[in-house]
Amino acid sequence: MSAWREYTPDSTNPWTLQKAGHLYRRAAFGATYAQLEQAVKDGPKATISKLMQGEPESADFVATSNFMSTPAALPPTAATTRLAAWWLWRIRNSPHPLREKLSVFWHNHFATSQAKVQQAQYLVGMIRSIHTHALGDFRVLLKEMTFDPAMLIWLDAKDSKKGQPNENYARELMELFSLGIGNYTEADIREAARAFTGYDVKNGKMVFDPKQHDDGEKTVFGKKGKYQAGDVVKLCLGHTACAKFLVKKLYREFVSDLSEPSDELLKPLVELFRKNFNTGEVVETMLRSEHFFSEAAYRQKVKSPVEFALGLVTGLEGTAGPELLALACDELGQTLGAPPSVKGWDGGPTWLNAQTLLTRQNLALALISTEDNRFGKRCDPVKLLATHKVTGDAETLDFLLKLFLQNDLPMESREQLAGYLKQSLSAKYPSFWTKQDIAEHRTRTVTHLVLTRPEFQLG
Repeated sequence: MSAWREYTPDSTNPWTLQKAGHLYRRAAFGATYAQLEQAVKDGPKATISKLMQGEPESADFVATSNFMSTPAALPPTAATTRLAAWWLWRIRNSPHPLREKLSVFWHNHFATSQAKVQQAQYLVGMIRSIHTHALGDFRVLLKEMTFDPAMLIWLDAKDSKKGQPNENYARELMELFSLGIGNYTEADIREAARAFTGYDVKNGKMVFDPKQHDDGEKTVFGKKGKYQAGDVVKLCLGHTACAKFLVKKLYREFVSDLSEPSDELLKPLVELFRKNFNTGEVVETMLRSEHFFSEAAYRQKVKSPVEFALGLVTGLEGTAGPELLALACDELGQTLGAPPSVKGWDGGPTWLNAQTLLTRQNLALALISTEDNRFGKRCDPVKLLATHKVTGDAETLDFLLKLFLQNDLPMESREQLAGYLKQSLSAKYPSFWTKQDIAEHRTRTVTHLVLTRPEFQLG
C-alpha cells in the first residue's frame, strides 16, 4: 500500500524542521536544538537510521544504570517513586532513546505494578528483559514475560495448581497481550489456565513443579494437546488475530492515538509482522513511511506525562532530580513501574484535563524558575540561550519557537508572544532588580509561555 512507501523528500513535500521535530517526538523524547539542526541537515533516511541503531552504551552509563541491581541500593520494598526515578534517569541519559520509547510502550502493554509485586528487583528484572527485546522478536519477549517472576506474582500465576487453576494469566495473555477481545472464548481461557499450573517463584526465579501441573489434554482454539504454558503462548502467536492486534497498538503509539486505522491501511504491516514478529522492522517501516510524515500523523497524539516532562528537560538541555521528576509525573497520572491496572494507562486524550493541564504548566514553571528550589536551576533557558549565543528579543523568540514548536503555531500567537516581550520592557519591576535580573525574568517568562502552548502538549 502506498501509505507505507518510504518517504522521499521532493519540492512538493520537502524535509523540514517540522518533520524533524515530529520524528524526534515520536521516536524519542524530544530533541535538543543541535539534534534538530543536524536532522534537517542529514535528511530523514540518515536520521531514522541513527535513531533505529542508537549509540553504544558507555561504560559509565552501564555502571550507573546498573546501580538498581544491587540489594543494598534496592531493597524489596523500595518505594515505587524510586523505581520510577531510576527509569526516568535512564531514559534521559540513554544513548538509544527509541529503545527506551519502546520499552515504556511494552511496559504499558505488559502492565505490571510494584504496588502488588512488592519485589523491586523482580520488576527491574522485567524492565531489563523488556529493554533487551524491545526492538526485537516479540515471540521471545512474550515467552519471557510469561515466565517472568514479576508477572507470575502480578497475575497470580504462581498460585495456579493442578485442580485449582487460576485464570488470570490465561485471560490477559489473550485479551491484552496477544489477541484482543473477541478472538477467543471463555472455554479457551479455562483450558489454557490448566496449562499454566505448576509454575512458581523461588529465590527470584521461575520454577516448574510437574507435580502441580495439570498434564491432561486441553483444547485451545479448537486444537487438542497436553499443553504446557509455552505451548499456549505459541498457539496465541499462531492465531490470525495476533499480528493485527499488536500492529494496531504500535500504530497507536507511533502514528496516531486520535483516529482508528482501517484494516486495509494496516494490512501490509500486519503481513510484515506476521513473518517473524520483528518489532523493529515494523517500527522502522512506520517511521520511514509517507503516512508517518503526513497530516494523518502530524500532531495526532497527546504527549504522555513522561514524554512531556522529559521533552522539557531534553529541549532545555538540563537536568532535574529524577525522584522529583517521578513525583511530578505521578501527579500528571503516570508512574513508571506502577500502571493503574493490568490494562495499563489509557493514554491519548485521557492524559489531559483541567487539573493535569494546570499541573503541566506548574511543572514547566518549576523547572525554569529561580524561585522554586525543588528542581534547582538546572533547566535554565537563560543559560541555554547563552550557550547558543542567542541575544535580543526577536532572536530569543525565534530560537524558542524553533526548538519547542518548530515554528508550528499561528502567526497571531507568535505576535502575541512578541507583544509580551515588547510590553514587558516598560513593565514595573522591583527597584532592587538589575537590568540582568529583568532580562532573565523576561526570558524565563516567554519560555514558560511557549512551553504551555497547546501545540506543545501534542506529540
